[in-house]
Amino acid sequence: MFIKNFNDLSSYAEIFENSLEKQKVKILVCGGTGCVAGGSLKIYDELLRLVAEHGNLVDVDLLKEEEGTSLKKSGCHGFCEAGPLVRIEPYNYLYLRVQLDDCEEIFNETILNGKPVERLMHHQDGKIFMKQEEIPFYQKQTRLVLQNCGHMDSESIQEYIGRGGYKSLVKIFGSMEPKEVCKLIQDSGLRGRGGGGYVAGQKWAQVLSQNNPVKYVVCNGDEGDPGAFMDRSIMEGDPHKIIEGMLIAGYATGAHTGYIYVRAEYPLAVDRLRTAISKAEEIGLLGKNILDSGFDFELHINKGAGAFVCGEGSALTASIEGERGMPRVKPPRTVEQGLFGCPTVLNNVETFANVPFIINNGIDEYKKYGTKDSPGTKAFALTGNVVNTGLIEVPMGTTIREVIFDIGGGIPDGKKFKAVQIGGPSGGCLTFGEKHLDLALSFDSLKKVGAMIGSGGMVVMNEDTCMVEVARFFMSFTQRESCGKCIPCREGTKRMLEILEKIVDGNGTVEDLDLLKEIADTVKNTALCGLGKTAANPVLSTLEHFYDEYLAHVVDKECPAKQCKGLMSIKINPELCRGCSKCARICPVNAISGKIKEPYVIDNSKCIKCGACIDACAFKAIMEV
Repeated sequence: MFIKNFNDLSSYAEIFENSLEKQKVKILVCGGTGCVAGGSLKIYDELLRLVAEHGNLVDVDLLKEEEGTSLKKSGCHGFCEAGPLVRIEPYNYLYLRVQLDDCEEIFNETILNGKPVERLMHHQDGKIFMKQEEIPFYQKQTRLVLQNCGHMDSESIQEYIGRGGYKSLVKIFGSMEPKEVCKLIQDSGLRGRGGGGYVAGQKWAQVLSQNNPVKYVVCNGDEGDPGAFMDRSIMEGDPHKIIEGMLIAGYATGAHTGYIYVRAEYPLAVDRLRTAISKAEEIGLLGKNILDSGFDFELHINKGAGAFVCGEGSALTASIEGERGMPRVKPPRTVEQGLFGCPTVLNNVETFANVPFIINNGIDEYKKYGTKDSPGTKAFALTGNVVNTGLIEVPMGTTIREVIFDIGGGIPDGKKFKAVQIGGPSGGCLTFGEKHLDLALSFDSLKKVGAMIGSGGMVVMNEDTCMVEVARFFMSFTQRESCGKCIPCREGTKRMLEILEKIVDGNGTVEDLDLLKEIADTVKNTALCGLGKTAANPVLSTLEHFYDEYLAHVVDKECPAKQCKGLMSIKINPELCRGCSKCARICPVNAISGKIKEPYVIDNSKCIKCGACIDACAFKAIMEV
């Protein structure tokens, strides 16, 4: 199969669509990283054996137009808390926490007879949710970018085309000039989903206006934020959507070469992208004279070594060039002198994945979602102290309350909600108590309260979370990942980390808090790159909204959340102690002494607070206070 022109693409799309309709039963086994780690590939192999033995398995080649049952490795379904996941169409059943032993029952009951296996479905408030779309986790989502993830074979270019993929190329190659494409993307209001929220079409137009004959399109798939996996899931589940978006960007700006920069810790994403690029080249959707349009475009993959700073544009392009990934002074900006000193469009994975929808459906349809200044949707990785962790996509403007309590199902174990960290190490800690729960998730609303959407990591924290320790954790990450090029970031993050460690160890003073804020303000105002400028955000936001918690650490020498070991002591309740001596025998530093059948005591000057004695005591006589 080779697609020579627009008519070929339309003809093949019709064939593939018909083939998909003839697949009377579709089994979609989650092939995302989370479910694969949980054993989904073994489930896939077992279902493959069962369906093949029955003789009803259709070929993956959609040109054959066979009737029967299809089995596919899909991308991430999103409901990561409940993996491994298996979806069965046309019934739209979603089976949760599937184990190898469940495969035969799924095959006999559902695949052969269409009956649900209710014990594997979502149960909530005494109700069984038969269809995936009815599950509360999915009900309030709007999945535009993630539309195909979990609903198609993530490695099949035929299925992507059969579902409308690459249709946007026909529209732009056939009837639009590059400047018209740039204007369309600009008028749509699409803003970069990588953190800064810069208007994508404006960036494209700036690259188009440059006179240099050599230009590049670069996709940032580095995604180094702790707790973030949105871009990874798109690359694994719908790689052709990214390629399609980059092709459009190349045509719109006059670039003929693209690079996808992916962190090496995403091996599955790299494999899926390589497969997608190879198949697109094989059938003529990448390479020379694509669709007989006269437009050439080639695409390469670069693996990053895991440096957080390479998420910054100029550091990323330096890394692709084979240099050490370090930011440079701007101007000139990437749109003027980016990769190899040439004008470069640099957007992240989710930004490119939005482009085909805008081209195919138009500006008005896209602007139905989101807010006036932040149209469209945003994918978030919802993690932490929340019932339903996973990958979600909601319209911009959705409130934090809706995300955490409606989609996320609230805080587990009856705990109270405390805060949410948005935007990773570059973001702030939001929703202090109930204060920001009804804040709309958009670029501008978050910026007003000292936070940012970032790439979309969202870590929920309950009442047992120490916000000083949270600030220390993110500062530790940022300090380790600082490239060291500029003094404010290199030295400032180190000094802030030292102060935070001093505070959580119980040695902090009120003067340390003043110094901490002074250094944080200095780093924010003087660091070289965007990552350095935002490195202090977790510190500044926690100081502003949890100052009482800091004061408790430095004045009362107490951690209100009982999490900082340096501010805690371990005591033995003499009324409960039976004098069995087990705690003394297990203590690694001989900090416990006493006589048999009499209450033992702990010397806290020796105690290292390892907790071994607490775990060993059968009478619950030892506790942290």
